[in-house]
Amino acid sequence: MVIDRPGLAAFLRRRRESLQPEDVGLPHGQRRRTSGLRREEVATLCHMSTDYYARLERERGPQPSEQMIASIAQGLHLSLDERDHLFRLAGHNPAARGSAGDHISPGLLRILDRLDDTPAEIITELAETLRQSPLGIALTGDATQYTGPARSLGYRWFTDPATRDLYAPEDHSLLSRMFASGLRAVVTLRGPDSKAAHYADLLLSQSEEFRNLWNEHEIGVRPSDVKRFIHPEIGLLELNCQVLLDPDQSHRLLVYTAVPGSESYDKLHLLSVLGTHTLR
Repeated sequence: MVIDRPGLAAFLRRRRESLQPEDVGLPHGQRRRTSGLRREEVATLCHMSTDYYARLERERGPQPSEQMIASIAQGLHLSLDERDHLFRLAGHNPAARGSAGDHISPGLLRILDRLDDTPAEIITELAETLRQSPLGIALTGDATQYTGPARSLGYRWFTDPATRDLYAPEDHSLLSRMFASGLRAVVTLRGPDSKAAHYADLLLSQSEEFRNLWNEHEIGVRPSDVKRFIHPEIGLLELNCQVLLDPDQSHRLLVYTAVPGSESYDKLHLLSVLGTHTLR
C-alpha cells in the first residue's frame, strides 16, 4: 500500500481540531488560540516529538511505521474504524481487532483519564497492562514497560519471583490457581494457534508449579472480593476491584477502591501524595 500524504495530513488535522483537552485527560488551560488540541499536546499523547508530528500534518517526512501509527491512533482516541482508516492512509494494513488487539476504545480511555484519585488500569484478557492511572502506577509500578510474554502478569507470576512481592503471601496459592485457570479458559476460547496457547506452552516448559496446576484442569477460579497489595513504602492495602468490560476488544478496566474510613482508604490518600517517586 502507498501512503496518502494529503489524506493523512487532512485526517490528522481534523481529528486534532475536533478534540478538546478534557477529552483526552489534559487540563484546558488559559487563552487557547487554536480550536482543539495543539500539535505539541498531540505529540505528547502519542509519545513522539512535536516536529515529527507537525511534519505529518504538513505532508512531509518519512512514512510512519505501523508502531507509530498505532501510537497516534491511541493518542487521538480514535475508534476502531478511524484507526483502520488511519493505517490505510499511512500505507499499512490495519492492526488486528478483537482479542489480539491493543487499541483501547475511546470510551474506556475517557473513563480512565478521569480516574486521577484512584488506582486503575486497562488490561487484555491475558492480563497485559495497556494503560494505568497515575495512582495505579504508584501502587504497582509501571506495568506497561514489559515486552514479549512478560507483558502478561500471569506469565510473570510463574517466571519472575519478584512479581509476587506485591501481593500478600497468604493469597499466592489462590492467585496461582487463578492465573492457570484463566489462561486455560482463554486457550480454549482462542484456540491452539493463539497467543494464549503460546504462553501456556512457554510456561509448561519453564515452571513446574504451572505444570502441576495445568494438569489439574481447573476452570473458573475467581479472585477474592478484596485484593491485598503490599506496597514497599506504606505496607498492606486492602482494595476492592470493580471491572468494566469492553467486549469488542476483550479489554477490562480495573478500578481499585478502598472502604471510606478504613486504614487502606487513608493509605491510598498517602499514596497519592507519595506518587511514583518511591517506585523503581
